[in-house]
Amino acid sequence: MAAAFEAGRTLPARSLELFFDYTCPYAYLGFTRARALAERMGVPLTLKPILLGGVFRAVGTDQNLFASLAPAKAEHNGLDMARWAVRFGVPLRMPPNHPMRSVSALRATLVTGVDPAVVARFYRAYWDENRDIADRAVLASVLTDAGHDADAVLARIDEPAVKDDLRARTDEAIARGVFGVPAWFVDTEHLYWGQDRIAFVEGLRPSPPDEEAQASSRRGQPELEVFWDFSSPFAYLGMTQARRVAERHGARLTSRPILLGGLFRTLGTPDVPLATWSEAKQKHTYADLHRWAQYWDVPFRFPTRFPVHSLAAMRMYLALPTAAREHYRDATFRAYWAEDRDIADASVLTELARAAIAAVTPGGADAHTRGLEEVLARASGDEVKGALRAATDEAARRGVFGVPTWIVDGELFWGQDRLDLVEDRLAGR
Repeated sequence: MAAAFEAGRTLPARSLELFFDYTCPYAYLGFTRARALAERMGVPLTLKPILLGGVFRAVGTDQNLFASLAPAKAEHNGLDMARWAVRFGVPLRMPPNHPMRSVSALRATLVTGVDPAVVARFYRAYWDENRDIADRAVLASVLTDAGHDADAVLARIDEPAVKDDLRARTDEAIARGVFGVPAWFVDTEHLYWGQDRIAFVEGLRPSPPDEEAQASSRRGQPELEVFWDFSSPFAYLGMTQARRVAERHGARLTSRPILLGGLFRTLGTPDVPLATWSEAKQKHTYADLHRWAQYWDVPFRFPTRFPVHSLAAMRMYLALPTAAREHYRDATFRAYWAEDRDIADASVLTELARAAIAAVTPGGADAHTRGLEEVLARASGDEVKGALRAATDEAARRGVFGVPTWIVDGELFWGQDRLDLVEDRLAGR
């Protein structure tokens, strides 16, 4: 039996729970993989319906989350759902009247003993057929299709015991740190959020790629653009994999440094979005960052100085000779996100720049010193300042709203956790 990649996990697992509500497309996508996932893990699957609106009220999340997103992010999330549906091979259509009330459907599900056939049929009604699952006729149709006596089930959905059961399940989810769905629990204690964390739920590192399966169907050399800033832990993790992904697909990797704080100000986003999240989501995110680092076997240590002012570090990158930039970028990311060094400190940046220059510049210490003096002068000059502003403005124009952002053939993918989708696109799939 393989060892779990994540500290604190043991394999084989003993149990798998899935908290869900019908109103979330990602919960629907996760459910379509849940049974096969449980079978691979060799554990029983416990389906746990909850009222997502109740969770959102408890953690202070907008009840109509999709409508509250900035336009660029909303557009991306719509595409993202469609991409996952294609990857999973399932239908998904956004209902025009989304979100629809799900409380009656959830109560009916409880009355049936949380029958997986009922769950699957309600999901299909909502996310494939776009039927109103709050409508009594639709409820009856779904229950009948799933093999239940619709009249008998519907006669019970307003019973106090059923209402109390749904409230109790929702309260349990909140108490256990759930802030959204799908929420998976392994062995009752390890929480994972999202249809995109199934590999984490399973607990195994990725297998070496199947070269035949990875074979590209495209012609010509693709370009992989990546927008980043030293201030983001997600950008650090993503950039540890960027070269590997590009090389696997024969892609030209184009680095796009931007000032994330400037982008956020342009878009009206909080300077530190993580600080605006609920306590439960923050706690999960910190754990998730460490999981990604363990999954990819890269060093990671959340810095004691967060957030960091990255302006000087980003300008230094642009001031360096092109040949030295990659060395400096990797070393600076590592200095902040693995070694807990202060990359807003001029002496730290000078040391990192000197090492990058020495790595690519022939000659001795005198030549390296002269090169460093030139870089320091350029870093504070108008040309570099203007270049960073222009790059950040271009990112906003192209729909970038966070980092890392990957662009392939004009298509935008956001996050270190979207590299599977990026690889699909690079391969022409």
